[in-house]
Formats: sequence, C-alpha cells, structure tokens
Amino acid sequence: MTSELTAPAGTGTFAPRPGSAPRLRQVLAQASMESRLLLRNGEQLLIAVVIPVIVLVGGVRGAERVDLSYDVDTFTPGVLALAVMSTSFTSLAIATGFERRYGVIKRLGASPLSRTGLLAGKVLALLGVQVLQILVVGTVGLLLGWDPDVSVLGALLALAAGTSAFASLGLALAGSLRAEATLAAANLVYLLLMAGGAVVLPATAYGGFGDVVQWLPSGALGEAMRAALGAGDLPWRDLFVLFGWAGIGTAITARTFSWE
Repeated sequence: MTSELTAPAGTGTFAPRPGSAPRLRQVLAQASMESRLLLRNGEQLLIAVVIPVIVLVGGVRGAERVDLSYDVDTFTPGVLALAVMSTSFTSLAIATGFERRYGVIKRLGASPLSRTGLLAGKVLALLGVQVLQILVVGTVGLLLGWDPDVSVLGALLALAAGTSAFASLGLALAGSLRAEATLAAANLVYLLLMAGGAVVLPATAYGGFGDVVQWLPSGALGEAMRAALGAGDLPWRDLFVLFGWAGIGTAITARTFSWE
C-alpha cells in the first residue's frame, strides 16, 4: 500500500521503489479503520453496547422482582455472550452488506490487501470492539453484584470460538444477500437467538427444547461463557460445537462470498 523513495549515494535526487506494505501492516491498518467505522456508527454501537447493558440490568432487576432462580451470576456471562454475538454476527453482517452495495469491498479487492487480509482485519476489529464490550458489561455486572469464578483459558477459548463461528456466519450471510435483505435477516436472527437461542439464559430454562438449542451457536456460546465465567470450567463440548459452526460458516463464505 506504500512506496518508498530512496536517494542514491552521492546524489540529491530520489529513485522510486514502489511496493506494497508488509502484510501485517496492511491487516493492522484495515483493522484500525474497521474499528473506527464500527464505533462511529450509532446503530452498531447501540447493538454492540447499549442493548446488552439494557438486557443485563433489566434481566437482573426483573428476576429479583418476580423471584426467578436466575441472578446476576447467570445473566452476566449470558449477556457477555450476547455482546459477542451482536458484534461478530449482526454488526459485521450489516456493515459488510452495505460495503458490498456501495462498492467499498470491490475497491479494496483492487488493492494489495488480499481477501484473507480483509477478513483478518475485520476479525481483529471485532476483537477490539469486544474488549470494550467486556469492560462495559463486566463493570455493570460487578456493580450489580456479580461474583465470577473465572477460568481464563476457558473464557478466552469461548471468546475466540464464538467470534469465529458468528463472524463466519455473518460474512456468509452478507456475502450472498443484498444489503437490505442482509439488514433484515441479521436483525431477525439476532432477535430470535436472543429470545430463544439459550444465549442469555441457560439451555435448562427452555425445558426439552434446551436439548436442541444447546447445539446452536448461540446456545453453545452462552453455555461456554457461563461455564468459564460462572463455574470456572473448560467447556470442551461447547467449544467443539462452536468450532464446528465456524468451519461450516467458513466453508459457506469461501464458496459464496463476492466482492460486490
């Protein structure tokens, strides 16, 4: 993406030495731009931060009033999983869909940045936004009385697996539908999974249907976060489910994603 000018020894002129920047610098520059675009967009910020905080506070206070068996120690890991899903799937799918519509991705395709580099930049941007989400939601949870028993390795693996699964599925959706259809589908899937996908509440809250939803990426991510941040366990089964969904989403994206 850059070119260098070098001055031959003993002369005062410059000789061009064109060439692209190192691959890592390209990816980091793309990730920085993607992060700024996400944080400047009010709708995306609403989905990424505001809605998870509202769900956390409303869930905890509502459970206290109706005397549910679920408390802040159950809700906080689930809402953290919801935050990962909102950014990795909904925000990414919507942003990518409109980038395809306006020709942004097509123009990036003409640059030295490869398709792999573009996707890597988007994933790094997601991880940066997720750090902000974890800080905000985690702080609100602690203020509400959350007392986590943390498995750091389990939490990191759940975050990585959940991000990979939902990002690949979000890109598969955005790469195969028109922008308006992506917007509608991404929001609809987000609402359905938030309400019935065992992401905020554990799968046991859904009775017999819980045996089904725990195999969804939302259910697996929710259970993984609750195990890692509630019981301090390594949720191997849920991690395998998430990496399986990541493989499916990646395969679909590789076959169907187009630059425009």
